[in-house]
Amino acid sequence: MSNYIDLKYINILSTRLEQFKQRGNNLFNFRCPYCGDSGKDKTKARGYLYAVKNDMFYKCHNCGHGTNMPNFVKDQDNKLYSEYCFEKFKRPIKKEEVDFKPVFKKVEFKLDLGIKISDLNDNHPARKYVSNRKIPEDKFDLLFYCDKFMTLVNKVKPKTFKNTDRDYPRLIIPFFDESGKLFAFQGRAFGKEQPKYITIKLDESKQKVYGLERVNFLEPIKIVEGPLDSIFLDNCLAAAGADLKNIKKSLSSEQITYIYDNEPRNYEIIKQMYSVIEQGYSIVIWPDYFKHKDINDMILSGLTSEQVADIIINNTHNSLAAKAKLDFWKRVQI
Repeated sequence: MSNYIDLKYINILSTRLEQFKQRGNNLFNFRCPYCGDSGKDKTKARGYLYAVKNDMFYKCHNCGHGTNMPNFVKDQDNKLYSEYCFEKFKRPIKKEEVDFKPVFKKVEFKLDLGIKISDLNDNHPARKYVSNRKIPEDKFDLLFYCDKFMTLVNKVKPKTFKNTDRDYPRLIIPFFDESGKLFAFQGRAFGKEQPKYITIKLDESKQKVYGLERVNFLEPIKIVEGPLDSIFLDNCLAAAGADLKNIKKSLSSEQITYIYDNEPRNYEIIKQMYSVIEQGYSIVIWPDYFKHKDINDMILSGLTSEQVADIIINNTHNSLAAKAKLDFWKRVQI
């Protein structure tokens, strides 16, 4: 349960926050006081206060601004902020306790993975492929084009492919660890080549987890299945087959939300969903009417990243409520 002092000050501020509503247990929604939300549509409300363990945090799914509760109170009312700090901390708050910024690691490339998608001309088939998937252009530098994937792999791991006569190009997705060191890369087929994904590990001791160099481990973390899906969401990791419970021992179950692909007829996925619920994690159970398979499919259907984020927030469940929802959802879908 969230700290009662945070809830007390949320209640005090609620009269100043436009369209303030309580959406769930320790979840509050209102128009963003930082960007003002939409100037045209006064019904838009994309600011959220939500709980992580015993503290509250703020996130706007319009402008992307995020902060912790002390900073949020400070930004709304300096006098109220002083009262909040005295009541919660029994002393003036220190600067390092209110600064809450993600740190993005500088990545290390000790391997030529090909050409960055951002460096290809607009007419290049690989850049067109990435654009057609509606991946944001500011994320193009996360992906590479390699014209001879098998040849690249054999340079790193000799004799992986015995025959490279039919060496097709692939989209390269690099995996970095928390320090920014490259430890694996994944090749995705542009066409119907099988397997669609091939992952090569440069360090066998590391799990295949994508996005470690870009997440803030102090904030809530979303976990999806595919690396490309993770690009569309803030502070998101992709499992890529890893056991995510072992990523970082300091992470708590309250901090993580699992977002599985929308495959209700997949027995293994249903089994995994029940497992993470039993372990205390929050989980997204997609609405019954949803036909999209994954996050990228939702974006391709015309939804924005902000709309997908709202759907995720409104369909996140945990504990017994999550199990009951999954029981019902599974029966309806099957």
